[in-house]
Amino acid sequence: MRKKVDDRIRTLIENGVKTRHRSMFVIVGDRYHDQIVNLHYILSKAVTKSRPTVLWCYKNKLELSSHKKKRAKQVKRLMQSGLHDREKVDPLSLFLETAGLTYCLYKDSERILGNTFGMCILQDFEALTPNLLARSIETVEGGGLILLLIRSLSSLTSLYTMVMDVHERFRTESHAEPTGRFNERFLLSLASCKACIVMDDELNVLPISSHMKSITPVPVKEDSEGLSEAEQDLKNLKEELVDDFPVGPLIKKCCTLDQGKAVITFLDSILDKTLKSTVALLAARGRGKSAALGLAIAGAIAAGYSNIFVTAPSPENVKTLFDFACKGFDALDYKEHIDFDVVRSTNPEFKKATVRINIYKQHRQTIQYIQPHEHEKLSQVELLVVDEAAAIPLPVVKSLLGPYLVFLSSTVNGYEGTGRSLSLKLIQQLEQQSQPSAQSVEGPKSGYLFKKIELSESIRYASGDPIESWLHGLLCLDATNAVPKLSGLPQPSECELYYVNRDTLFSYHKESELFLQRMMALYVSSHYKNSPNDLQLMADAPAHHLFVLLGPVDESKNQLPDILCVIQVALEGQISRKSALKSLSTGRQPPGDQIPWKFSEQFQDTVFPTFSGARIVRIATHPSAMKLGYGSQAVQLLTRYYEGQFAPISEMDYDEVETSPVRVTEAAKKVSLLEETIEPRKNLPHLLAHLRERKPEKLHYIGVSFGLTLDLLRFWRKHKFIPFFIGHTPSSVTGEHTCMVLKPLNNDEVETSASVELGFLGPFCQDFRLRFIELLGHTFHIMEYKLAMSILDPKIKFMELESGTTTFDGFVDSIKEMLSFYDMKRLEAYANNLADYHMILDIARKLARLYFQEKLPVTLSYAQASVLLCIGLQGRGISDIEGQMGLERQQILSLFIKAMKKFSKYLNNIDAKEIESSMPRLREIEMQPNDIAMEEDLKRAARQAEEQMKPDMEGVLDPEMLQQYAIGANFDNALQNNDGKIPSGGLVSVKSSRSKTESKGGKKRNRSDRDEKKKSKH
Repeated sequence: MRKKVDDRIRTLIENGVKTRHRSMFVIVGDRYHDQIVNLHYILSKAVTKSRPTVLWCYKNKLELSSHKKKRAKQVKRLMQSGLHDREKVDPLSLFLETAGLTYCLYKDSERILGNTFGMCILQDFEALTPNLLARSIETVEGGGLILLLIRSLSSLTSLYTMVMDVHERFRTESHAEPTGRFNERFLLSLASCKACIVMDDELNVLPISSHMKSITPVPVKEDSEGLSEAEQDLKNLKEELVDDFPVGPLIKKCCTLDQGKAVITFLDSILDKTLKSTVALLAARGRGKSAALGLAIAGAIAAGYSNIFVTAPSPENVKTLFDFACKGFDALDYKEHIDFDVVRSTNPEFKKATVRINIYKQHRQTIQYIQPHEHEKLSQVELLVVDEAAAIPLPVVKSLLGPYLVFLSSTVNGYEGTGRSLSLKLIQQLEQQSQPSAQSVEGPKSGYLFKKIELSESIRYASGDPIESWLHGLLCLDATNAVPKLSGLPQPSECELYYVNRDTLFSYHKESELFLQRMMALYVSSHYKNSPNDLQLMADAPAHHLFVLLGPVDESKNQLPDILCVIQVALEGQISRKSALKSLSTGRQPPGDQIPWKFSEQFQDTVFPTFSGARIVRIATHPSAMKLGYGSQAVQLLTRYYEGQFAPISEMDYDEVETSPVRVTEAAKKVSLLEETIEPRKNLPHLLAHLRERKPEKLHYIGVSFGLTLDLLRFWRKHKFIPFFIGHTPSSVTGEHTCMVLKPLNNDEVETSASVELGFLGPFCQDFRLRFIELLGHTFHIMEYKLAMSILDPKIKFMELESGTTTFDGFVDSIKEMLSFYDMKRLEAYANNLADYHMILDIARKLARLYFQEKLPVTLSYAQASVLLCIGLQGRGISDIEGQMGLERQQILSLFIKAMKKFSKYLNNIDAKEIESSMPRLREIEMQPNDIAMEEDLKRAARQAEEQMKPDMEGVLDPEMLQQYAIGANFDNALQNNDGKIPSGGLVSVKSSRSKTESKGGKKRNRSDRDEKKKSKH
């Protein structure tokens, strides 16, 4: 049955063709095939040029195969089953055979970048992601159509509960129910898109597109020659420069005024031939960046440049650049195979991409492609062109810069990632370096020039395209323009952290949209890699939560407060022991729960995954409030919140928050699609809730995963986060290693045996330190010494008491195992300036391990410890350390020998103490005071002596015994012989009256008596 097509559909398509703006149609229903053919026919009639090409994107299966023979077999089976009439021509089959379709799986959508189509068909809505949506829509040229196909729905609100394929990645074991907030916002945004019509599979316009009722044909503002205002300006520019060589011929190849001005800027730098000069070209996708670079290279060849190098992540990325370089040669009257040759790669991975162009017209000139890491080949370069610089690691881009002309090109504010690494870091540094040169010509950076070019006008479609505006608003692609100026900078201590209700945030209300755009603006301006998929993660992931730091809120003013800081948190953990054991046994980790799975993998632990924790996914501060303490305040408040330090305002508020959750979906009204009206939901909770109004989840830890830089590590170290993992392979995007840190929270459920500061993480962090010390000589041997020192955070100052209380039992044995007698002699010789430092490099490595394990309590300065780390752990040469530390060779060796002298002195003291402890010592007699007084003791001793003498004195004083010694003479006449005087000798002689026999007998008797007494004693 033939049916008249709604005039609004035809008018929208024709208006798009006239204004070079794109149009979008959302078709709801299973019979969409015929409408694809009809819409393509209407578009073909409106377009004056050749029939528009078609891109058909799908998940994994088409109803009719894209292969001609397979499609014939499918048609044959339909005919056999009676579902296809052979005599009736199938419009879809005819369309598939004649329209020149390009089919693309969603997983292979990267290969369509850079291509242009007249119509794009997006099948399998459940497989779409924000990245795929933007990537495919941006391939459509001005005047083209985007068709979004959705299966039959009883209500459009069913999209709110539709399970998307990406939701599988959002599910975790403890959070398994994603919410379709992004789909809700997507559907509501269609009502505000001025170039979108939602209709059923019979081309009936649905009420959600009621804004298209008053659509009328639009006239095109053209001059007498049929040119628009922008085209006329470009034409005037080309006429002005027609006689200038090489600018005139090259500018004719430009399609937009922005592109023409960019080529002129490039050629000005080329003709100036200033070596220390950099020109950066920044634009969104489809603005003609690569084409402008290609034309500029052709101009450099005409100006006499001999060695031009081009680099990009892959040779396929510079295909457009080399194509336009060849077009520039054609404009300059260079003939291929005569004046230049194009060399293609023989590497099958590069798919025959152009890698070199040799030019012979003036002299030998070369345009050579090199890979980004091959910067050592740039010794003779005159011009270096870096295309897609945002996709190259920032350290690699910095290594490519030098004293020659450099052209940088990067995509910003686009669906492939905003490339903020380039604009935030590198370009800011280049601008700062170029400022002093303008003020002081004699400065060290004099002569350095930097220019920045931005392209805003699209090549594929005209400016003011409504689909572009809708897409940028939906995916917050131009969020950098939404960063508002701060009305003031309050004290960080006066700021409060608020919880953001995601149901209200993604409800598509006017105030919610403004707040969302501001939040995403902080994300984009603070982080170097952003993706539209991040928006769907924020909206739908069940484990994610949002917090904002706001200054003091003035309730009298009816306006949104300034956002100072945004924190995105993902709840993790609460994994069963069974799942943890399964993961360890199979070596596979489910999606989500990054920190628990990584911790379990690193330490082969099955207990930690059962803990509950929070991972800070992002923390973004307003660009005007950087490094003022707002990020620290937000982290402190978040930690206090999850530790339960915010008391509730009332128990009633707690119950309301927890027991009355807001439903994201609403029951669909029992009306047909043609009568259903879609509006933002009402009766939503407040967008912001104070932390006291929401009950916190009970957590054991807070963790962070980030790209390892010195500033970020110091920030998290300041808040007592401890690293437990550093990735061995640097990121392909940023060139930084992944670092994960943890902070244990106060929780009564965990028994801690380690120090209070580290909590249950103590043993694990110590194990990480030991592993990192070993890996500094291998994986991390080129890591900056400041970063390595911050990771280890060694104790470099010891008190004398600490250094003198080393236990000798196990310590001395370990020293003897590591350092031999000859090692000690060599160390002593070096400390006494009797040997070269090369003789103790092996000893320095052993000592460095002991020192950074805090087993050598020797006080070193920070500089000495840094030199010890570089030489002992990383094995760096002195010349390498000179460049790292900015010190001279003698200074480095002086610091090194001072450290070795301290080690030698300490080890010698230990050796002396050990020898002293092993020598024999006299036993010390301990003198105790007497319990008895001295006089009493003497009397007691006298009595004992008298008692001992009594038996001996008894026989001596016996009268009978003494009788034997009697003289028996007359003593009266003794002195008469000497006149009564005693002689001078004092002896008086008398004559005994006893006989000799008596005296002898007496002697014998006395002897026998004494013998008897002795026998009696014994």
